[in-house]
Amino acid sequence: MKPRSLVTVILGIVLAGLGIFALAASRSAFAIIPLLVGIALCFLGWRGDRRGLVIFGHICIVLGCFLITWGIYLLPYSRPVLLDIFARPLFWGMFCLLGGVCANFHGFCQCMRRQKQKE
Repeated sequence: MKPRSLVTVILGIVLAGLGIFALAASRSAFAIIPLLVGIALCFLGWRGDRRGLVIFGHICIVLGCFLITWGIYLLPYSRPVLLDIFARPLFWGMFCLLGGVCANFHGFCQCMRRQKQKE
């Protein structure tokens, strides 16, 4: 069986890899979130469902807001080191929020609507 969106599958694999890296670097439980988002992206890219993409986008927006709030709370305790920036929830919250907005826009894009009409 061929994946419906190879770019989404590759992006999910990269994000899952970054989640594993953040989990190993920070040794914090929040790093499981990028790993789960990456796995969900791999599933959505393989299946290619429009409704699932919109639901995924909304979940990412809520999750991103939660992570941004947590990251702002932890900001006074952070060091300005590149590894510390990429291993904190503020970075992943921005990534997740903007990715959720992107997923919602793509869920209502013309290419997804045409794909739905073909089926």
